[in-house]
Amino acid sequence: MGRMTTGVRAVMEAVQNLINGRWVAAESGNTFEIRNPADRNEIVGRAPDSSAADVDAAVRAARAAFPAWAATPAPKRGEILYRAAELLVRHKTRLGVLVAREMGKVMPEALGDVQEAIDMTYYMASEGRRLSGETVPSELPNKDAKSIRVPIGVFGLITPWNFPIAIPSWKITPALIAGNTVVLKPAEEAPICAAQFVAVLQEAGLPPGVLNLVCGFGAQAGEPLVCHPEVDAVSFTGSYAVGAHLAILAAERHKHFAMETGGKNPIIVMDDADLDLAVSGALWGGFGTSGQRCTAASRLIVHEAIHDRFVARLIGGARRLKLGNAQDPASEIGPVVSAAQYQKVLDYIEIGRREGATLACGGAGYQEGACADGYFISPTIFTDVQPTMRIAQEEIFGPVVCILKTSNLSEAIRMANDTAFGLSAAIYTQNANAAAIAERDLDAGLVYINASTIGAEIQMPFGGTRRTGLGPREAGGRGGALDLYTKWKVIYRDFSGQLQKAQITPPTA
Repeated sequence: MGRMTTGVRAVMEAVQNLINGRWVAAESGNTFEIRNPADRNEIVGRAPDSSAADVDAAVRAARAAFPAWAATPAPKRGEILYRAAELLVRHKTRLGVLVAREMGKVMPEALGDVQEAIDMTYYMASEGRRLSGETVPSELPNKDAKSIRVPIGVFGLITPWNFPIAIPSWKITPALIAGNTVVLKPAEEAPICAAQFVAVLQEAGLPPGVLNLVCGFGAQAGEPLVCHPEVDAVSFTGSYAVGAHLAILAAERHKHFAMETGGKNPIIVMDDADLDLAVSGALWGGFGTSGQRCTAASRLIVHEAIHDRFVARLIGGARRLKLGNAQDPASEIGPVVSAAQYQKVLDYIEIGRREGATLACGGAGYQEGACADGYFISPTIFTDVQPTMRIAQEEIFGPVVCILKTSNLSEAIRMANDTAFGLSAAIYTQNANAAAIAERDLDAGLVYINASTIGAEIQMPFGGTRRTGLGPREAGGRGGALDLYTKWKVIYRDFSGQLQKAQITPPTA
């Protein structure tokens, strides 16, 4: 296990890889530790530091398990997911505490992370009795035509740390209900939560090899998973830079590939908005999960007529937010996830200062009292932000909000659309026509009217435009996850007993 530094508490959790139904160490025997971002002295656990050899073993197990799992009737696959959902309900509190310790979410959000996995697992279990295709009339007599969904094969799934149980559920459960087998590589910052979710699915009765887990780092485990010749398809959620790199690797190998890579999400606040509601939405959207959501409201585009009043209320609300350990019921804002993320956010704050934006609130780390040993950053607000500034264009993924001023709706929508990302957008207005125009013209995958940019529901597709995503959307609904995890097969059946030629006009007598 290695030498511990002074003051470090004992390891609480130890996870292993899951390969072919067995929990095993990495072939090398190496591990890495995960620390509580709210308290660097607490080691939450250790996970295997896997390599290409471990990935290969997991992929081979998934390939061997695929024929039998694909042949299992989809309703029977759904029964296993129903059992898993019931187990998640039973273990919700325990898993929520683990999310809080490993990733740093305050407890209400940590429990919400688990609830989202519960909802997704129930939802995808029910798809076992749908998985609907289409039956249409043929243009010829005594012939029918239909399309059906069939599994793709072995899926490599790479998930981020900000929703360490929810996002694995987004990917694993539709992949399984569709009849695919899976190798999951979770983020190195939060592998313990992912392992616990996988353990629940195993307990529910998945056959060996159907779901495999390989913990480790991107270069050593993630890239070998994408490049493995026996992996048919890959779904990735994470940063754009990593996603773009993996997309090239997948394309070179002719693999199905989908990615969701973040956003720079705007809230437009018009002059007729309910100001209290808009401020509440901006605080929740900007500082919930310490700004570490791909749907975080990092840009506020505020009408000049109410700009000063809005900013004053927002600053007051941000200063009242209580930072603290995620497990403290009084905490409203937890830490950012790691030392690297902490430094990245502080670097962006310095960039904002240098660009000439006005630092109106926060702007520094917060290491007071119970926060002394964690990666806490005070909620930060910049005003006088210009649309071309880096802090208005680049995803910071921390508790930093930029306020831009606008004079009218058309200008506000242009500002909202003027980034490389298009995941989520919102508008606060009491004008039905303005809301309709925003709904039509905002170039984002998710649009909210008089609500913040966060709060997607699992029965609707999740994803965005431009650099936000590539390929079919996550989660449920038409155009969602099942379009990612299945391929279409079209079947024509001619029962006329004679040769019929489609589109060929028969000769006249």
